[in-house]
Amino acid sequence: MTRAEIQHHPDGTLGSLLGECLVSGSATGEVLSSEVPLSFWGGVDPVSGVVIDTHHPLHGQCVSGKILALPSGRGSCSGSGAIFEMLLGGTAPAALVFSQRESILTLGVVIASELFDRTIPVVRLDPVDFSVLRSLGAASVVDGAIHLDTWVDPGQSGSETVAAEQIDSAVRLSELDQQLLDGDFGEAAQVAMRIVLRAAELEGATELIDVESAHVDGVFYQGPGSLAYAVALRDLGAQVRVPTTMNAICVDRHHWRDLGVPATMGDPSEQLADAYVQMGVRPTYTCAPYLSAGFAQFGQQIATAESNVVQFANSVIGARTMKYPDYLDILIAITGRAPLAGAHLDAERRATVVIELEPLEQIDDALFPTLGYHVGKLAPNDIPVVCGLETYPVSRDDLKAFGAAFATTSAAAMFHLVGVTPEARTLEQATGGVPPAQRFVVNATALRETWLELNSSTEPEIDLVSLGNPHFSLTELATLAGLVAGRGKDPQVPMIVTCGREVYAQARAAGHVQAIEQFGGSVINDTCWCFIKEPLIPPAARTIATNSGKYAHYGAAGLGRGMHLRSLRDCVEAACTGRVPDELPGWLRSEREEGTSDESSTADPQRALGCVPAPG
Repeated sequence: MTRAEIQHHPDGTLGSLLGECLVSGSATGEVLSSEVPLSFWGGVDPVSGVVIDTHHPLHGQCVSGKILALPSGRGSCSGSGAIFEMLLGGTAPAALVFSQRESILTLGVVIASELFDRTIPVVRLDPVDFSVLRSLGAASVVDGAIHLDTWVDPGQSGSETVAAEQIDSAVRLSELDQQLLDGDFGEAAQVAMRIVLRAAELEGATELIDVESAHVDGVFYQGPGSLAYAVALRDLGAQVRVPTTMNAICVDRHHWRDLGVPATMGDPSEQLADAYVQMGVRPTYTCAPYLSAGFAQFGQQIATAESNVVQFANSVIGARTMKYPDYLDILIAITGRAPLAGAHLDAERRATVVIELEPLEQIDDALFPTLGYHVGKLAPNDIPVVCGLETYPVSRDDLKAFGAAFATTSAAAMFHLVGVTPEARTLEQATGGVPPAQRFVVNATALRETWLELNSSTEPEIDLVSLGNPHFSLTELATLAGLVAGRGKDPQVPMIVTCGREVYAQARAAGHVQAIEQFGGSVINDTCWCFIKEPLIPPAARTIATNSGKYAHYGAAGLGRGMHLRSLRDCVEAACTGRVPDELPGWLRSEREEGTSDESSTADPQRALGCVPAPG
């Protein structure tokens, strides 16, 4: 059903909205809604159901038992794991209603239903009728119908479930697909194929494709559900069919006891990681697998979760993956098959939003996470192309920082930077020659607002410097080693860097780790700042300095600490002095700006194709 339909009572009063049934079921409850997408991981506490994202309008509200209406999910691929945990723990919403295409939260519900018989209804409404729902205090959901009062027409119940079965039958199966579905390769592969086909149905795919490799994100301990899921697959005999790497986990496996991590976190984290290793996943423990040789090449079809990895793979390398939900990632690795949809397709990689960056002066590395975060807010569900960076020296580390921050505020699977990323040599290539629907102009004034949002602390004093979200590269460690050479850190301000094991070995061989340790910093492996809690973060620490836009966003919510986003150089200064610089970066004090902010144009999309390279 492409357009939601409104049914009325026989007496003419408003009765129900008919949308697309993504997951069948029934529920009644208070409507809690927002026009801003929400990342469940890092945005909702799965134990209490309370929204902890300090940047979100629903901050402080409890979603448990509510009819939760959102445009879509956003941000972390681990939102599927969060809703999965909430379903098993009894803190989930009563129903989810979206107005945009959404797969991360929806697949989390599907997987919980398939393996543990825990489910809630999920519906997608037309945007107009979504607005109607948002105006209500309460509603009932029966499959794809949302009833606006207590009246329920029994004849409508289950109608959308039939449609879902018809879609499922339209997915063309290869001989291998049928064998997997028939259980010829074991029960785990059979279960995995059922869910992969359900994912294909939700994405509107009519066939599956082979993937050459996978990267699994859902390997960190979110709670009992995350461990139960991995153990269930392992005990069913699951084995991956394609080379598969593992994301960062909650602990440094070599040193977590020495670091004071409680056994209640360390032991299940190790059990969870071991379960994935027993399924054939390589224990790489990094959220930046693209820093390793052999990760992926241009044009390769792969499958990855972890939002920053998705961005780097699609946007920087030019490989092809959808933004896969956690827990679906391992199922694709088990089957070696993925839906032919989304960013696997040429047409779904085209930019539909053009963003013109006005010239900035005195740029440093802090521009890129700020800009990425800002662009994600402008394009929360669409692929953007940014003009204006063509003449600046943009490194792969800059792109890593941009992509990680962009993925925090956008649900899109990729971005383009004209003259920088491989599928945007020109604006016309990035858009496919099709005039985009929206155009924005971004200047220093607009970026200053985002900078202030990410700098949630108003205190210049800092208690911790956190680096490595995503994991630091060899070049970043080399730069850091150069910045700290011959200097001494404030003994009251810890500086901790996270990186993958392979990069760590290379950096130690080059002497970079030793230089950082001589300065007084620490370098740890296996985990990253998305998962690090007390006591590694000192309980008395109130403010944290970081060069990561992603961590500046999630850290404020997950830790309740004030955050400072700064350049790497300024982070080193903060480690030495215990304070962040008071002044704004030079690129936020540009004298060229005209004073406008995020000027948007949809009336003349043709003008967007007239974007020209910014002057140097």
